[in-house]
Amino acid sequence: MKRIAFKMQLFNGTETEYIKRHREIWPQLTQLLKDYGVSDYSLFFDETSHSIIGVLTSSDPSKLDLLPQEPLMKKWWVYMADLMETNEDHSPVQLHLKEVFYMH
Repeated sequence: MKRIAFKMQLFNGTETEYIKRHREIWPQLTQLLKDYGVSDYSLFFDETSHSIIGVLTSSDPSKLDLLPQEPLMKKWWVYMADLMETNEDHSPVQLHLKEVFYMH
C-alpha cells in the first residue's frame, strides 16, 4: 500500500459547489476508484489559497496511470472543469506532494 498526496487549485468562489458535487459523488465513480485499488481517499480545502489537498492509499499505484483512459473518469473531469484548473483533456492540474512525515 502506498499513500499518495497531491494539490489541485480551485477557482475563487467555487468551493461550495466543489464540496456539493463531492457529497453527491457518483457511486459508479467511487466503485471505479476502488476497482483501481484506491482506498482511504480524503480531500481537504485550504481557504487561504483555494487549494484542494488530496490524500489516498493505493494498493497498486501503477494502475492509477490507467484511470485517465476510463470514460467515467473523463466524464467526471468534464463535470468538474468549471470549478478548477485543468489540463487540455479536462483532467485536474495536480502537483504531487512529497511525504516528509507519517505517524501511524
